[in-house]
Amino acid sequence: MTEPTPRKLIIAIDGPAGAGKSTIASRLARKLGYVNLESGAMYRALALKAIEWDVSFDDEPALTKLAEKSRIKIEPTMGGNRVFLDGRDVTNRVRETDVSQAASRVSVHPDVREWMVARQRELGAAGGVVMEGRDIGTQVFPDADVKIFLDADPVIREQRRIQQHSGSASAESTAAELRERDRRDRTRATSPLEPASDATILDSTSLSEEDVMKRVEALVEQKLRVSTS
Repeated sequence: MTEPTPRKLIIAIDGPAGAGKSTIASRLARKLGYVNLESGAMYRALALKAIEWDVSFDDEPALTKLAEKSRIKIEPTMGGNRVFLDGRDVTNRVRETDVSQAASRVSVHPDVREWMVARQRELGAAGGVVMEGRDIGTQVFPDADVKIFLDADPVIREQRRIQQHSGSASAESTAAELRERDRRDRTRATSPLEPASDATILDSTSLSEEDVMKRVEALVEQKLRVSTS
C-alpha cells in the first residue's frame, strides 16, 4: 500500500529580536525542503527603498504608496535567502544597521503592515513554508498548521545580538537598539508582538540551538503524523 504524501504545512515562527527565529526557521525549512519566508526581510527591503527615495519613516501615506510601487522578492538558496528589490539583489544591504533600524520604524504603520500581510499571504498560501516574523501566527496566517513563539530573556537576547554585530557597532548601541525595537514591536497599535493563543511558547534562554531545533522538529513531526492519519 502506498504511503500517503504528507500535506505541505504552513509553519509560523514568531518572537522578538535575538530569540533565534531566523536560524531555526532557516534550518527547519532546509530540513523539510520548504521555503523560508522572512517577513522582516520584506520590511527591510521597503525601508531601504525609503532611504534611497528619501521618504520619511514617519510618513505613512508616502510609505504605503512606495510599497505599492515596489517589487519585493525572497528567493531561497542553499546558502540562505536572497532578497530582491525591484529586481535588484539587496541581500547584504538590507542586513546593515541603518536599514534594520529604519525597518522597525516603517513596520509600525497599519497601512504598510496591511500591504505586507497581503503579500506574505500570497507567498505562503500554497503551504510548504516556514514563515518567521512578529505577527505571522496572529495576523498573517492565523490558521497556520504549526505556531511557535520563540522567546528568551532580554539580557540573553542582547548578548546574542551583540555577538552577531561584533565589530560593526558598540555593545551599548546594539543593546539600546534591541530594547527600542522591543518597545516598538510590543506597543504598536496594529499587530503588536504577542503569542497567538494557540502557539507553543519556547523559551530559548537556557537552551542550545540544537535543543530548540529538536523541540521544533518534534512539534512539526507530530503535526505531519496527524495530517496523514
